[in-house]
Amino acid sequence: MLDAVDRQIVHILAIEPRASFRTIAAVTGISDQTAARRYRRMEESAGLRVLGVPDGSRLGWTEWFLRLQTTPGGADSIADALAHRPDTRWVHLASGGTEIICTLQARTEEQRDALILRGLPGSRRVVQISAHSILHNFTAGPWPEATRALSAAQLAKLPRPVNSDAPARAALLPEDDPLLQELARDGRATSAALAAAIHWHESTVRRRIDELCQSGLLFFEVDIDNRVLGLNAHAMLWLSIEPARLEEAGRALARHPEIPFAAATTGPTNLVASAVFRDTEHHYEYLTGELASLPGMRSVETAPIIRTLKRTGSVR
Repeated sequence: MLDAVDRQIVHILAIEPRASFRTIAAVTGISDQTAARRYRRMEESAGLRVLGVPDGSRLGWTEWFLRLQTTPGGADSIADALAHRPDTRWVHLASGGTEIICTLQARTEEQRDALILRGLPGSRRVVQISAHSILHNFTAGPWPEATRALSAAQLAKLPRPVNSDAPARAALLPEDDPLLQELARDGRATSAALAAAIHWHESTVRRRIDELCQSGLLFFEVDIDNRVLGLNAHAMLWLSIEPARLEEAGRALARHPEIPFAAATTGPTNLVASAVFRDTEHHYEYLTGELASLPGMRSVETAPIIRTLKRTGSVR
């Protein structure tokens, strides 16, 4: 479990992912060395990662939820193969270990079809596939539950974003790929380390990261094992909402502290959410309380997650 200072560090990273250890120390009241030591410890014990992620919605990429039903005993190897693909995120085993749920990000139709139409159906262990295009993310920005640790005085010590005078490019360039690959491995890598890895000048690295962030093409995610926050039960919720109330329901759902992610999708259900709970009793209370009162609710399917093989950017 994280203590109060650890939670403050996570809160800082959710707001300013590349904050220096000096900044983290100034906000939390600890030394630079202690800030670095606590961060490294959370990397090891809590799976803490800061990852640079291109915003596919701004780039014309598509994101899909895939649900694969497999024969008993057939899910592990398929889920492992999916977890090692560069175009997948959040690969889960659910529903007793015979269902795989994952997110696929496709830059082109060809890339999408390579997996959905040709990559998986040939496996005799896959008995059913459904693909749900993600239409709208209701939970853009930091998860509120990860940003409750700092006081107003501490928040005031964080540097405010500085707008660059240089115009931001509105598209990714081929030469950005090495930078994005390094940031996908470690979003907190220093400009000097990034420059050495991709053979750019350090000032070029800093400038290009600023340009990509200001244009909205790049953002950073903080990835951490929810169990260290006292949240030990994880489930995917597939909801059917009256179409006229989908926007209202999605916004309401995104405000629930149990929901790190919620999005409108295609398919037989039109709203999907990732939900985390302290335990099964908390899960039950949520299903019969806040969730049941969601506007326009028609039905809900719950798929408990029994194991996560891949989170935003790292294979478990």
